[in-house]
Amino acid sequence: MRVPLTIVDHIRRAELLYPDRIAVVDEPDQPAESWGSLTYRQVAERARAQAAGLDSLGIAVGERVAMISHNSARLLTAFFGVSGSGRILVPVNFRLAAEEVKYIIEHSGARVLLVDPELEQAMADVECEYKFVIGAKSDHALLRFDIEPKSWAPDEDATATINYTSGTTARPKGVQLTHRNLWLNSATFGWQMGVNDRDVYLHTLPQFHCNGWGMVYAVTGMGGRHIILRKVDGAEILRRIEEHGVTMLCGAPAVVNMVLEAAASWDGPVPGQGRVRMVVAGAPPPTKTIERMETELGWEFVQLYGLTETSPFLTMNRTREEFDSLTAAERAQKLSRAGSPALGVELQISEQGEILARGNVIMEGYWDQPTATADAIRAVGDGPDTTEWFHTGDGGIIDQENYLAISDRKKDVIISGGENVSSIEVEDAVFGHPEVNEVAVIGVPDEKWGELVMALVVKSPESTLTEDELIAYVKTKLAGYKCPKRIEFRSELARTATGKLQKFKLREPYWVGHTRQVN
Repeated sequence: MRVPLTIVDHIRRAELLYPDRIAVVDEPDQPAESWGSLTYRQVAERARAQAAGLDSLGIAVGERVAMISHNSARLLTAFFGVSGSGRILVPVNFRLAAEEVKYIIEHSGARVLLVDPELEQAMADVECEYKFVIGAKSDHALLRFDIEPKSWAPDEDATATINYTSGTTARPKGVQLTHRNLWLNSATFGWQMGVNDRDVYLHTLPQFHCNGWGMVYAVTGMGGRHIILRKVDGAEILRRIEEHGVTMLCGAPAVVNMVLEAAASWDGPVPGQGRVRMVVAGAPPPTKTIERMETELGWEFVQLYGLTETSPFLTMNRTREEFDSLTAAERAQKLSRAGSPALGVELQISEQGEILARGNVIMEGYWDQPTATADAIRAVGDGPDTTEWFHTGDGGIIDQENYLAISDRKKDVIISGGENVSSIEVEDAVFGHPEVNEVAVIGVPDEKWGELVMALVVKSPESTLTEDELIAYVKTKLAGYKCPKRIEFRSELARTATGKLQKFKLREPYWVGHTRQVN
C-alpha cells in the first residue's frame, strides 16, 4: 500500500489525538488582533475555513498564495490551510523592500497576498489580484466557516511551498518544496531532536525561513505546543521560556548571542536550565559560543546544516554518549562541526571541495528557472556510476568520524544573522549610485552577526560621496539587513587579467587568524 505523504497528516493527527489541548499561544503584542490561545481542534477548523475561503475566491489547486508576515498564529495556520488544500504557500521574508516583494509576487504568479499591518504602508505599491492586510478584515474575507472546503486528492509530489532564497544571482530564486520533501524533513528532524507531545516550542526562528525549518509541522504532528514570538529579543526569549515552560527553540548564532547578553543581567536562575535544547543554524557558531550555552545557560546546543533547497535538514551535530566524559570546552570543539548526515541523506565532497548531497529532502527545483535547476542538480560520475547530486555551493571536509565541517563558501553568499545575502544583489544596488565606478561586496567576520556585509568601492574621480551617504542610498533599494554596514573606498580593486574580481584576495586581510572563511 502506498499512501501519499502530505503535510495534512500533521494537523490531522493533532486534531485526532489532541483536539482540546492548547496548540498555539499567539503573540499578544501585535498590530493585528491576536488569536490568543487556540486548541488543535480550533487550528484545524481555521485551516479548513481558510481553504474554503480560497475556494470562494476561485483560487484553484496549484495556485499561489503569498503571505508577508512576522511570526503569528495566522501564518502557522496557513501552512495547513493553504498548502494542506493543494494550493502553494509563498511565505515572504518580512525584511524585504517593496521592490523585492514585487518581484516575488510577479515571479511566483501569486493571486493572493496577505500583508502584515506593520508593513501596510511600505508595501502600498505592491499589487496583487487579491490583497489583504492581515487582521479582522482578512479573517472575515478568507475564513469561511459556513461552507465545507473542496476536497483535494493528496499528491506528495505536488509543490507545497515556494521559498525565495538569496543565491548567487541578483534576483532571489523560488525553491519548490514538495509535500514529500517537507514531510520527510519534518520526520527526520523531529525524530533526531526527540520532538514529543510534552514539548513546548518557542518560535524565535522566522516561520517564513524554510517553513521554520520544518518545526511548524514536526511539533504539530506530535501534539506539542507552539509559543509565538513576533520579534526576537534576548530578555523576552528568557521571559517566555520561564512563563510557558519552553523546551525547544531554533535560531541563528546571533540569537544565541542576544540570549547570552540578556542572561548576564537576568535576575535569578536562567530559565530552562537542564530543560531547553536549542538548534542553531544559518552559520557555524564560534566554539566559545557553544561552550557558553552549556556553561552559562545550561541549555543543550545542537547544530544543524542545510539549505532552503534541502528542506533544509542535511546534517546534525548533537551531543552523544561518547562526549559525556569531555570537558565543556572539549565538547564544544566536537559540536563546532556541522554534523553527521541525517537519516536518508548522502553526502560527498567533490574534487573541487564542494559539498554535494542526495536525499528525499532535495527540492523539486527552482520555480520557473530550469537552467538554474539543472545547474544545481546535476550528474556526477561516468557511465553506470553516474548519479544526480545537489551542489550546495559550500565547501567542506568529511572527517574520520564521518562528520561534516564547513571550511569555505564556493558561492559568494554572505550569511549575516542567519540570513542569506547575495553579494551580487548588493553590488547591483551600490553600483546604481551615479558616483560609484566599481564595487565588490564581501562578508567580513563579526562577533554578533557572524558576518557583516561590507562594500569596497571605487568612486568617480571628482566624487565627494561619504560612507553614510552611500549606505543611506542603498537602504532605498534593499532590505536593511542586506545593506552594507561598512564601506571602504579604494583606488582600485583586485582583478584577474580578464577583468574578474578576485574576491578571495579582497576578503583575505579581514579573515586573518580565522581557520575558516565563514564565521
